[in-house]
Amino acid sequence: MAKDLHITFLLDFYGDMLTDKQREVVECYYNEDLSLAEIAEVKGITRQGVRDAIKRAELQLLEMEERLGLAKRFHKVQEELTSICDRALQIEAQNEKNGGDPVIRQNVEAILASAKELVD
Repeated sequence: MAKDLHITFLLDFYGDMLTDKQREVVECYYNEDLSLAEIAEVKGITRQGVRDAIKRAELQLLEMEERLGLAKRFHKVQEELTSICDRALQIEAQNEKNGGDPVIRQNVEAILASAKELVD
């Protein structure tokens, strides 16, 4: 069974919306890199039962993302924050070339601090 690593990202967002059993099995498979047979042994179910639980959970995670779009939105926000930081640094560099206005420097520092706070 081929692993879709996008599922690990979705698991971070929507994992709590799965049943405990589904979440545990998917975490074992994706995060702990256990095989279906290893998970079956640990959980006391068949290999086919593990596969079915993973497939159902994957489908639910994909459907939640399709409906809610939180992971996509998060990714977009991260990209935009990176762009904001890049532009702030360009402004800072240009400001330094033009004599280093302290107000501009303070505003750039505030923008970068705010963006860092949102990323962390």
